[in-house]
Amino acid sequence: MSTHSSITSRSARGTLAGSRIVVTGGAGFLGRAVLAAMKARGLPEPFVPRRREYDLTTEAGVARLFDDAKPEVIIHLAAEVGGIGANQANPGRYFYANMAMSLHLIEAARRAGLRKFVHTGTICSYPKYTPVPFREDELWNGYPEETNAPYGVAKKAALVMLDGYRRQYGLASAYVLPVNLYGPHDNFDPATSHVIPALVRKCLEAQATGRAAIDCWGTGSASREFLYVDDAAEGIVRAAEEVDEPTPINLGTGGEITIRDLVALVAETCGYHGEIRWDASKPDGQPRRCVDSARAEQLLGWRAHTSLREGLRKTVEWYRTTRFGEQNLRLSGGSCASS
Repeated sequence: MSTHSSITSRSARGTLAGSRIVVTGGAGFLGRAVLAAMKARGLPEPFVPRRREYDLTTEAGVARLFDDAKPEVIIHLAAEVGGIGANQANPGRYFYANMAMSLHLIEAARRAGLRKFVHTGTICSYPKYTPVPFREDELWNGYPEETNAPYGVAKKAALVMLDGYRRQYGLASAYVLPVNLYGPHDNFDPATSHVIPALVRKCLEAQATGRAAIDCWGTGSASREFLYVDDAAEGIVRAAEEVDEPTPINLGTGGEITIRDLVALVAETCGYHGEIRWDASKPDGQPRRCVDSARAEQLLGWRAHTSLREGLRKTVEWYRTTRFGEQNLRLSGGSCASS
């Protein structure tokens, strides 16, 4: 595999300026922020494929995308993913969908002579008991946490494919590993959301209906690191600009918080003062997650700027003003999974 020492950081902004760029998942949560970061740089408006027109899990759908968009650069953000409950319910689908998208897109990129392929990986690819803080060299030293493994292994397999295609075919690429993301426009569906949007929705609904308590999965002892979506988007665009080899690059804040403390912070931000009840029969997920982002700072000149408290304030404010007041909001008892 490519190593950190084999990469030379360089300014490659000229390779993006004037390029035909495709951003898969560009209409989604992370995609919105990536498009905003590109616009702020004056980059051309990218082509954003929609699932109803381009099924990227199929070879035919990817071929149609390349025929229509004729991309020179691809930033691959599209994924099928959810919290612990969704991962437990869809292990086969999550492996297939994420592996199939990477497989077909990277092979099509090789055939088309693509200038660069930027892949967004996942913190779920790390071994279950990775020493904290996670360093990229630990990525292969064990099997991922079981509830996340199909998704995490599929994403990590794409790193191997990009490395092989770089060495055999000369395909330039970049590969980033963001920690758990959150922010405005996140997925607040209680069936598939991650922990922060699930908690925000749960606390605001409990406050609105006068519920005296909310229920959360696990013991609260697991820890996580959270990255505000705008900071992640900046790191992804910088990776597209700065590197040409698929060395894994962590994107994180270096700040670790237990799920129990996170719940208290979200409840405080939402203004909810009820009881927090823990269901220890439900899984905690990976015991700890916190990354070392020194490589991102060295290669990309990147570091996160948004504190968790400030990011949560913006997220709660957005959801309260944009979504919570909708007439048909479905009140639900969805889980607070800690994935």
